[in-house]
Amino acid sequence: MNINEFDFELPEELIAQTPLKNRTESKLLILDKETGDIQDKNFYDIVKYLNPGDCLVLNDTKVLPARLFGLKENTGAKIEILLLNPEDSLYKVLVKPAKRVSIGTRVTFGNGQLVAEIVEKHDDGIHMVKLHYEGILEEILDQLGEMPLPPYIKERLEDKDRYQTVFARESGSAAAPTAGLHFTEELLENIKKRGIEIHMVTLHVGLGTFRPVSVTDIETHEMHSEFYTMSEETAKALNEARRRGNKIISVGTTSTRTLETIYKKHGKFVSDSGFTDIFIYPGIEVESIDGLITNFHLPKSSLVMLVSAFSTRENILKAYQHAIDHKYRFFSFGDAMIIL
Repeated sequence: MNINEFDFELPEELIAQTPLKNRTESKLLILDKETGDIQDKNFYDIVKYLNPGDCLVLNDTKVLPARLFGLKENTGAKIEILLLNPEDSLYKVLVKPAKRVSIGTRVTFGNGQLVAEIVEKHDDGIHMVKLHYEGILEEILDQLGEMPLPPYIKERLEDKDRYQTVFARESGSAAAPTAGLHFTEELLENIKKRGIEIHMVTLHVGLGTFRPVSVTDIETHEMHSEFYTMSEETAKALNEARRRGNKIISVGTTSTRTLETIYKKHGKFVSDSGFTDIFIYPGIEVESIDGLITNFHLPKSSLVMLVSAFSTRENILKAYQHAIDHKYRFFSFGDAMIIL
């Protein structure tokens, strides 16, 4: 399949720059995955499309304020580092400008509270660093770091928590699982009261989300790996829901990639963890879920391809055009749709 088959024209003014004051007041597009029928609602209406016994699966990853601005030791040159994810005792990072650093370069942050030492450089622009610090890294990042907002967001984020889901627990992401940003504690409680189960998986969002698809033939695209985990409790609950005929509704593409990785590997849900580079696009059957809550994604992105695999490319592009025509807000701080 050609990458241009997943392109669409998006007016720049529809790229949401700031989050809404109330998370649940986002628009919600309802898409029938088979017929392509569309309805326009608000996100707080989501409860009407979930039934008692259904399972809502959320990604409880927590975004680290992993964008750091520091100085190169000896020269004082300004260096920006984005922490992606840990590997053993090292950290995968993106560095700007990459040409200013070499193996052995040390970059200091916060008057030496944190030092990043470059230990590996790779052709794909990924570097490996060893972090030197005293104390708890998460506390240091809270003090020194900024939220790693995507480059299409130009406005400064006043409240860090608005780029964090209310159910974020497991630190390690370089980006938020944005479909989950629409939920409030009150909405989640309302969902539970209606007999709908809520379960967690974890996928730490890394470079797979940041990197665009840069090949013409999408089947040759390679995703970067990201760490995932599923508990025995969640696996048991999802298998039981399948047995009794209830739906599994995934919140976001990251939850979907976790569920699909495990289901394709084992033929059912099991307690599992590891790294996944799964790439889902039309022609690959999505077996693990019955519904998907997701935001509106970038043209020609792997995320548009994933949602197209769950429905069809034609239905998704039709829904996206409807969203554009009806002034939906796009991308991380934008509106949502549920595909059922």
